[in-house]
Amino acid sequence: MKSIAALQAVVTAVPFDGEPSDAELDAIELEMPLILAEVDLLDARIMTLDRPVTELDVRRIRRARNRVMAERRDLTNRAGLAQAGGAA
Repeated sequence: MKSIAALQAVVTAVPFDGEPSDAELDAIELEMPLILAEVDLLDARIMTLDRPVTELDVRRIRRARNRVMAERRDLTNRAGLAQAGGAA
């Protein structure tokens, strides 16, 4: 019968510290405008859950949705430029 203790050292040799890497933090920072726009859209939708929707609410949701779409477009364009610049 083999002991598991010898195999356990190999599995736990590199402990995970639970912190994001620098690359992950950079990706989050790059996506932060989109994240904030999505939060604003969610806030606008939440405000209309418990009351009738007014014209002001409709405009607020429409502006928030447009901002999300613009941020997605900008993020996609930035990602395309980064790939095109590094592909040379």
